[in-house]
Amino acid sequence: MMNYEIERKFLIELPDTDDLDIKNKTAIYQVYLRNDENNTQRRVRKTESDGVSVYTYTEKVFVTPVTREETEFAISEEKYLELLLQARKDCAPVEKVRYRFEYLGQMFEMDTYPFSDRFAILELELENAEQYINFPECINVIKEVSDDAAYSNAALATAGAFPEI
Repeated sequence: MMNYEIERKFLIELPDTDDLDIKNKTAIYQVYLRNDENNTQRRVRKTESDGVSVYTYTEKVFVTPVTREETEFAISEEKYLELLLQARKDCAPVEKVRYRFEYLGQMFEMDTYPFSDRFAILELELENAEQYINFPECINVIKEVSDDAAYSNAALATAGAFPEI
């Protein structure tokens, strides 16, 4: 199913998760696949939460830095393993833990990475690109990185570190 996704991303200092209204915590292992003939970004993802694994396939076409056309659907473990054979060689797999938390009616996603105990990426899907964002007081936003390719999942995984600030 194709949807438009409007999402803004921020580099933040890693907060104490006890200060957040955590709804769930999910381990994510994501592999980028070779782009198709239309240069569509493709990936497969295995997520694990409460001992249950789910597999998804996603295609994204970037319209603007914060807007994408996204097609995503569940796949079987067998299909996931088959698609892994199409993995990009120039892009390391992404390993992260995602915390979903709510604040003032907004559902945030905070991604933490094994290579940093200092920083995280905070994402929020929006109704429109100009929507006002209310950040929890415990969140220290360093900068917006929505249009900075150095903070994409692929770039972070390949570098194994956050860029110098």
